[in-house]
Amino acid sequence: MSRPLRQALFEFVRAYGSTTRAEMGRRLGVSAASVSAVTSDLITEGFLRETADPDTPDTDPPRSARGRPPVSLQVAAEAHHVIGVKLGDLRHTAVLSDFAGQRIADLSLPTRPHRKSAAILIAEARALIDQLLAQQGMSRAQIRCVGLGMAGMVDYATGNVPWSPMLDAPGLGLRAQFEAALGVPAYLDNDANLLTLAELWFGGGRGKSDFAVVTIEHGVGMGLVLFNQLYRGARGMGMELGHTKVQLDGALCRCGKRGCLEAYVADYALAREAATALDQHASFSDSPLALLEDLFAEARRGNEAALSIFRRAGRYLALGLSNVAQMFDPEVIILAGGRMQYDYLYAREVLAEMQAMTLTGARAPARVEIHAWGDLVWAQGAVALALGQLTDDLLGAQRQGAA
Repeated sequence: MSRPLRQALFEFVRAYGSTTRAEMGRRLGVSAASVSAVTSDLITEGFLRETADPDTPDTDPPRSARGRPPVSLQVAAEAHHVIGVKLGDLRHTAVLSDFAGQRIADLSLPTRPHRKSAAILIAEARALIDQLLAQQGMSRAQIRCVGLGMAGMVDYATGNVPWSPMLDAPGLGLRAQFEAALGVPAYLDNDANLLTLAELWFGGGRGKSDFAVVTIEHGVGMGLVLFNQLYRGARGMGMELGHTKVQLDGALCRCGKRGCLEAYVADYALAREAATALDQHASFSDSPLALLEDLFAEARRGNEAALSIFRRAGRYLALGLSNVAQMFDPEVIILAGGRMQYDYLYAREVLAEMQAMTLTGARAPARVEIHAWGDLVWAQGAVALALGQLTDDLLGAQRQGAA
């Protein structure tokens, strides 16, 4: 195992919520003696606890001739608390979680949909976190760490953000700035990676070793899991599917380049064309989401101009998905994000065109699943980011070597 045994056993318990020693041994291929010794240490150190579970069969060896009641292991959920935050274009969302990954409380606050300074973004995140904690009678001193996600090119290793549509300048040392403002360790990642972690920990990615998540909201993002691990690229800023080029000298993207996929598929791209089709240029900057709702309603009513906008976006999305399938050969591609309500983007014709463009040979094509998650799931992914790092710090190889 690449992880220490104590970490592997702990994460198995957290993934399944409640399990027996015998089940862990069978599933992980570890001897009963090793499982017993390591879990006893984890209980003593306050990471796990035993609980009588009448619904769990007693498959462990009895301690005496008289046997014992069925005993399961669970994470000591109250041992630590973390917060996950999704920083968004229109609202920021935070989730307070225990050590088992269970959501205790959540809160969303609106933000202005304009680029802002790092100082303003950090102040908004701090206000959100403080308000969430105040509602629970808690303070930041009771939080072990915070996970944060935002759109853009985020270098997870350094905490730098060379470019983000949310910032008015490069966010050099942004993670360190968050830590200084919050007074607790902070971990910053691309928001599509957060949603991918949420799928890996809590959603459709559980039990899958290789899958991709493509998000469609104000931008287009992508997360990739290879061999059960989130893949970020050699420099931590890969998987920018929205900025792969699908047209030479094409439509202008908000990144300043031309021909990016998201310049044809994302919110602002659809709204840009909707303003012309619906003759609502004044509302384009004031309420792009309302404009998209109007566009969708018109498409439902059979407005040919509105339908053509969604069809064109769907064809470009099919091209992007085909490229993902061709390059990475994932078991499944999960389409997620707020724009999954616009079913024209993933109509049968769109998925059929994606498969037709993909060279599969004799293999079955990559399966596509649609997950219409809300903002809370992105923040829950930030919780997974925080819990994963905290677990590495408490139980990982570095900690084991120092012990």
